[in-house]
Amino acid sequence: MLSRYRSIEGEKGFTLIELLIVIAIIGILAAIAIPQFSAYKLRGYNSDTKANLTNLFLSCKAYWADNGRDSACNEKDIANTTYGYENSPGITITIPDDSNTKSAFAATAVNSNVPGVIYAINSSGTITEQ
Repeated sequence: MLSRYRSIEGEKGFTLIELLIVIAIIGILAAIAIPQFSAYKLRGYNSDTKANLTNLFLSCKAYWADNGRDSACNEKDIANTTYGYENSPGITITIPDDSNTKSAFAATAVNSNVPGVIYAINSSGTITEQ
């Protein structure tokens, strides 16, 4: 009867201890990688928001070059026309009515994937976090 429980010569496989060690190593690696992945996603969303503000500013500069520096640059005036501005999904850009000329330009952007983070751009093209 005990001969059934004795190991057969040449039998191959992993012991329970070896499997537990592998699972522990995978758990440690996952604990390190998952927070890093979240940080990478957050930086990507913030970069996308800043890129949209920069594209808006450059499109408005082209609009002012064609229509004069005191012309009001609105998102609807530069979207899908010769100025080529297209907003990314999930990003809300606001241009106040009193801040849409070249000398007084200002706009803010919020990404729906990163609530609470607002970026602003001024008339010189400088982007800041508010």
